[in-house]
Amino acid sequence: MTVTAPAFHAADLEPARFAEQTYATRRRRVRLDAALAFGLTICLLTLIPSRLIVPGTSADVGRPGTVVCVVMFCWWVGTRGNPRLAMPGPQPVRWAVLLYLLSLLISYVIGFERGLTPLEANAADRALLAGGAAFIGAILVAADGISNWDRLRVALQVFVWCCVYMSVIGLLQKALPVNIVEYMTVPGLSNLGVPGYQERGGGLRVAATTTHYLELAATLSLALPIAIHFAKFAATLRSRRRFGVAAFLIVAGILVTISRTGIISVVIAILILMPLWTWRTRYNVIAMGLTAVVAMSAVQPSTVRMFYDIFAGASDDSSIEVRTERYAMVGYYYSQRPWWGRGTGTWEPPMYQFLDNQWLRTALESGAVGVAVLAVLHLTAIALAAIALRRSAEPADRHLCLVLISTQVVALFIAYTFDSLTYTTYSLTLGMLIGICGTLWRFTHPSRAVRTSTPRWFGS
Repeated sequence: MTVTAPAFHAADLEPARFAEQTYATRRRRVRLDAALAFGLTICLLTLIPSRLIVPGTSADVGRPGTVVCVVMFCWWVGTRGNPRLAMPGPQPVRWAVLLYLLSLLISYVIGFERGLTPLEANAADRALLAGGAAFIGAILVAADGISNWDRLRVALQVFVWCCVYMSVIGLLQKALPVNIVEYMTVPGLSNLGVPGYQERGGGLRVAATTTHYLELAATLSLALPIAIHFAKFAATLRSRRRFGVAAFLIVAGILVTISRTGIISVVIAILILMPLWTWRTRYNVIAMGLTAVVAMSAVQPSTVRMFYDIFAGASDDSSIEVRTERYAMVGYYYSQRPWWGRGTGTWEPPMYQFLDNQWLRTALESGAVGVAVLAVLHLTAIALAAIALRRSAEPADRHLCLVLISTQVVALFIAYTFDSLTYTTYSLTLGMLIGICGTLWRFTHPSRAVRTSTPRWFGS
């Protein structure tokens, strides 16, 4: 007699998904897992102003959220030494991250071999912590640590609501006569000062709790597709309405940055998601955007004209002219060390000029190899989410995969508009989303041993 294996595996089942509270008390209680760590990290990055740091540290490595991501990197490395802690099975994200890490380390060593000034040497050390350990820690713990779909959704929902908080702070900065971020303090943290407003087109650009208005626009642009996803696929009507309000507030937060980057990023994300939407969803999203513009116009009547001007007058915009004028200077420095660059993190303003282009900065610091490896990191995430999309049968899962693809395409564009990886609120949330692309690949893998594997003491 032939015995066939069942079509499902017990570890594939989430009993509480069949009916509310079904066997919920028999599920393993969550204590400390990757989703909880990410929720904490996102809260620290978004709720606490970026200029509040651990005393005696610098702005890029001293933020509490950055410190937690460095700890997560050490956590992941520590788990690899014990089979009871490490996530078994393949994970393509690890290989892409390994190439990225090797690129950083080789360029770091080459920089010191070239000979660095004290300012460059300190910047290289900070880059290896914030742009290396913290960024990689966010990627790897997301890819290997999130244990099931429920915990993944929790982490993403925390990210959405934290971005709503930043949007509300930005709207209050726009509406109130005082900058409320100046009054936000945390005992025990040092205050480096609050970034001021910048005037553009007759309006004021705000940064909320981030370091720069472009960082706010970029971070909210990553959160908007996720908010739209939950507005469409949350479990209850009330939840879907709440996330619809969240998406509206995020759009409003992007608008108050008065940023071409934010608006173009939103358009890119929507164009990618539209193929999976019904016509009703398309109309609702467009109506939400128009309503946000109208609401902002009620506060500042010149809003429509202002946004028209920043696009129609882009050819005469001084910020674009300054960026293009730097290309000759970038080419001069790049030609000196084209393959591995001048050293990780060594292009440090004010010693060198701001480039407002992460691709150019990476080319100068890590050379052509560094640019290629950074592109491979994004393309790997896109490929894994695309594979997960092809494997998925449920509409909600397919939509979530496309949402993650849209965030990576948006990130490729954002890196062209400012030094994105030097801003930790944006870079660390981006790292989390790159890792989640690997998580989706793992959750949809045809082998049960891969998609259901969970570390013994490292997960829920």
